[in-house]
Amino acid sequence: MIRYALVCDNDHDFEGWFGASADFDDQATRGLLTCPLCASRAVRKQIMAPAVAGTKARGEAAGVKAMMMQAMGEVRRHVEENFDYVGDRFAAEARSIHAGETEARGIYGEASPTEVKALTADGISVAPLPPPAPKKTEVN
Repeated sequence: MIRYALVCDNDHDFEGWFGASADFDDQATRGLLTCPLCASRAVRKQIMAPAVAGTKARGEAAGVKAMMMQAMGEVRRHVEENFDYVGDRFAAEARSIHAGETEARGIYGEASPTEVKALTADGISVAPLPPPAPKKTEVN
């Protein structure tokens, strides 16, 4: 995806996302681009600096990624150490806790996408558990 800063003939600034650089030209030629503020079809690209990450930015990004991976690992570790694992009974157990039929406690386990949608539709809060960290032997 390519993001372009755009402007209309009324000087309204906005942005557009395109699958390829030629898509802007194609859509502009066919009159498909309009300003979201005034509906003008006289839309052109603005001058933009390319978003190129330098070595410092890449280093910072790697640091942020490492920090996030560590935080996700700590969340997973906390859940595994303090919550009850209920396996594939997760949806049924969450419903039972929500209805007050079972003691309120933290649980984790497996649920299908359909079960998760049904739980959230019924007002039962669920969240995915971060994946386990890859083993050092699995990382290249």
